[in-house]
Amino acid sequence: MSGNSNAASEATRIEEGKPNSHIVTDSKDQRTIANRLAAAESATEPRQDKETEMGKKDPTAPAKMHGNEPSRGAEIDAEIQAEEEQILKKKGASLPDEKN
Repeated sequence: MSGNSNAASEATRIEEGKPNSHIVTDSKDQRTIANRLAAAESATEPRQDKETEMGKKDPTAPAKMHGNEPSRGAEIDAEIQAEEEQILKKKGASLPDEKN
């Protein structure tokens, strides 16, 4: 009888597995090529969240979202970004309009 219960516990132990317990892009894994390609793409794509996107538009936004004062570096980044936008607007206004 103990052999039968041991086999049952062995089967559940094998089926359970642990998340992320193997390398997703392992060449010896028995996955289809399409699944490997999908895993490789998702591994190389940077994950963008709302904070990251807002930080690209306004460097001080993530700190303000959390109720904190932005760091000096973030304030300098915001100033540089504003200056660059003004320069680009000037250049855009000074360029002649192209008409095809």
